[in-house]
Amino acid sequence: MCRISVSLCLRGVLCISLPLSLAAAQGSPSTQQVTAASVAPTSEFYAKPSAQRLARGKYLVEGTAHCFECHGLSDFGNGLGQPKPGTEGAGQIIKDDDNDDKMYPDGIIVPNITPDRETGAGNWTDSQFERAIRHGIGHDGRKLIDFMPYAYFRSMTDEDVASVIVYMRSLPAINNPLPKMRLGFEVKTDMQQEMEPALRPDATDQIRHGWYLVRIAQCNGCHTPYDDKGNPVADMMFGGGLRLKGEWGDVVTPNITCHPSGISHYDAAMFIKTIRTGRASAGVRDLATVMPFSYFRKMSDEDLSAIFAFIHSVKPVFHEVDNSEPPTFCTICKQAHGLGDRN
Repeated sequence: MCRISVSLCLRGVLCISLPLSLAAAQGSPSTQQVTAASVAPTSEFYAKPSAQRLARGKYLVEGTAHCFECHGLSDFGNGLGQPKPGTEGAGQIIKDDDNDDKMYPDGIIVPNITPDRETGAGNWTDSQFERAIRHGIGHDGRKLIDFMPYAYFRSMTDEDVASVIVYMRSLPAINNPLPKMRLGFEVKTDMQQEMEPALRPDATDQIRHGWYLVRIAQCNGCHTPYDDKGNPVADMMFGGGLRLKGEWGDVVTPNITCHPSGISHYDAAMFIKTIRTGRASAGVRDLATVMPFSYFRKMSDEDLSAIFAFIHSVKPVFHEVDNSEPPTFCTICKQAHGLGDRN
């Protein structure tokens, strides 16, 4: 997880039991809960190509996990956050006002993960891909910074990881040389256990499946405020309050819990319509394009309904946020945003 900066939602979420038919491959994985302890690095991991895995991988990479939001050049204007053509998987260098030059002297280097052998991932083994996705270990053995959200991807099933790898290997090879990232700090292994959303013991299969998808989509990563030390405020998970500045403007993520100050008035149909159209429930406000709805709207109704079911099951949080209103100071998240004075 990045430290309270734009990079939190820009880092591109790399991605993810595959059914046996092509149509089912665009659906959902098994609803089993996978914890960090149950997903340890394996010495060898193989991702044998198949039509089913290719379809499932595309669904995850270009949908749920929105990998190209970081591993590509996002067009937040005309493209609604989609990658500019010809940059899918090619990586980039991210420099912005939120990045400390002492911590990232050359900016944050998001690697080229296309099959290019000179500048990309063409020489990576399946095991190296798997370790990077789920465990934050680079192909050269170094620890990856938490800008790469491997802590979220630890929940992925082996089948979904294999599918992602198969799809990544199908991308056109793009020659895009990038420097090796220099860091002004020591990378520590921190899986941020407190950011794993709780799952009720009595959760239905639909809610369990939603939990799985929410992890891959990193919904709580953006819809949770952070304290002045850059640590997530776990008691306000999904309650909104993360400020994101960039080409899309200056916005604070909204409360998406079922509290009346959040989206208690939503039902599944309204939630799906919001994701599909990129417009809020009343249909009068566009969602900020930093919200990867242009990826999520490629997901099936079944998967979006499961995400809604899980989000609707989490603890309600009181936090009024409305980016269409003039910013006022909020005592809850300690920053100015629309309706802040109501808190």
